[in-house]
Amino acid sequence: MNPTQRDPMRILIDEQAIQRRVRELGQEIRATYGDEPVTAIGVLKGSFMFMADLVRAIDGEVRCDFLGVSSYQGGTRSTGVVRITQDLKHPIEGQHCLVIEDIIDTGLTIEYLLKMLEVRQPRSLRVAALLDKPSNRETKVTADFVGFTIPDEFVVGYGLDLGELYRNLPHIAVYTP
Repeated sequence: MNPTQRDPMRILIDEQAIQRRVRELGQEIRATYGDEPVTAIGVLKGSFMFMADLVRAIDGEVRCDFLGVSSYQGGTRSTGVVRITQDLKHPIEGQHCLVIEDIIDTGLTIEYLLKMLEVRQPRSLRVAALLDKPSNRETKVTADFVGFTIPDEFVVGYGLDLGELYRNLPHIAVYTP
């Protein structure tokens, strides 16, 4: 099944708005870290498009690593059970680490990841999220850098999926079954 114009969705955030905000986030992130190197940790799979654009928008030294995580298992609601499908390839001790998430929804996944990464003794640990859905939060976790705050709707595109589809959309769309 391929995404088509007949699919039940409407554009929430267009491609130009995303690119503009990603450039701004890159500048904010660099200003926060100064000239220090940053280790960007992408949370797969949803963050891959955002991370690619974001690391290009951060001037200076940026290392990249990835964590594979699953908490949706193909549906439109988080199961609340976080499963690590791929761990980091390199140690992060003493490094300024920036966890890059596609969306913070319930907060359970990012809370779990931060606790898991904190024991690895990074010099600092911050979060950049393309999307924040605070109305659905079940924890007190917040992102240090947020692209857009969105309402409690299921979204796809720009890396976010439904059953592995729609990641390729250049915008964020609300999916309504």
